[in-house]
Amino acid sequence: MTNAQSNVDRRLNDHERQVWESVSSAPIDNLWCVKGGSARSVASRIWTSSIEDRLFGHAAELAFYFLFSLFPTLLCASSILGLAARSAHQIYDKLLDYLAVVVPTSALGAVLNTFNETTAASTSGKITFGLIAAIWSASVGISACQGTLNAVYKVVEHRSYFTARLYAIGLTIVLIVTMSLCLAAMFAGDAGGAWIRSHLHGFAVRESLSILVRVAGWVLATAFLALSFAVTYFWAPDLPRRRWHWLTPGAAIGMGGWLLASVSFRIYLHYFNTYSATYGSLGAVIILLMWFYITGLMLLLGAEINSEIEAAAVDARFAQAGTSSPSRPIAPAA
Repeated sequence: MTNAQSNVDRRLNDHERQVWESVSSAPIDNLWCVKGGSARSVASRIWTSSIEDRLFGHAAELAFYFLFSLFPTLLCASSILGLAARSAHQIYDKLLDYLAVVVPTSALGAVLNTFNETTAASTSGKITFGLIAAIWSASVGISACQGTLNAVYKVVEHRSYFTARLYAIGLTIVLIVTMSLCLAAMFAGDAGGAWIRSHLHGFAVRESLSILVRVAGWVLATAFLALSFAVTYFWAPDLPRRRWHWLTPGAAIGMGGWLLASVSFRIYLHYFNTYSATYGSLGAVIILLMWFYITGLMLLLGAEINSEIEAAAVDARFAQAGTSSPSRPIAPAA
């Protein structure tokens, strides 16, 4: 028995172990329509489990790894885009401007300056040669996600180091493409709206179409963001059986909480920027690290919500059957 397995076993009693084995080996079809107790009891489960799973500590861990993998990720994205377009770093620089909606201004400015310095100093040969190393470094953040989501679902990583890292690299590439499409959708919506306003006649029709195109761009961007959450929750944890969900309660609350917390943090820094006064020139880095902490926390909270909804449903099924074990055999973990 591995140390990770024994740590999980020490935390769970027999009934809880049976519940979580059922959650990981027999996922339910629809997380929106489950009967697992009242909303208050499920919320209590989520809070208790969040403390036991050290969600806040794991979010800080993710924040560090996200910061470490940020610029390799941006370099990867620019290099991948460069396969289809010239001056790719200039195009991606424009796309990154749309992160201003959620990323504090000082932190985003530091990111853009460093990104421009890195791409300006890199020749095409260096970028091509360094792409593999950049992808490997960028996957560090996803590797950290694998471990924390395993803790949320009370499962142990059975994949070898290299197999898990290959999963992380594949997921990193998918997320790079998905988030780039998210930014591109916002850019296309604004660009299309501006083109309509400058080329069409008739104030009412022009303004209506311009607003419609912009809204369509933001809706499409939201869909790509939801897809990013869905892909992460599907591929990151080492679950014996996986079930695809386009949009789950956890993903919806995670996205909503992330947007609300990010915008609130940005507004707070606009009026009360104490970070620069406290940390000086490191203020932008601390702000970026704090934003990554919010991002990691909301990502983990969404997974915690999904897992506890499933656990509550399994508990309810056990109660109805009048037994403390699943009503059907549990598939052994791979």
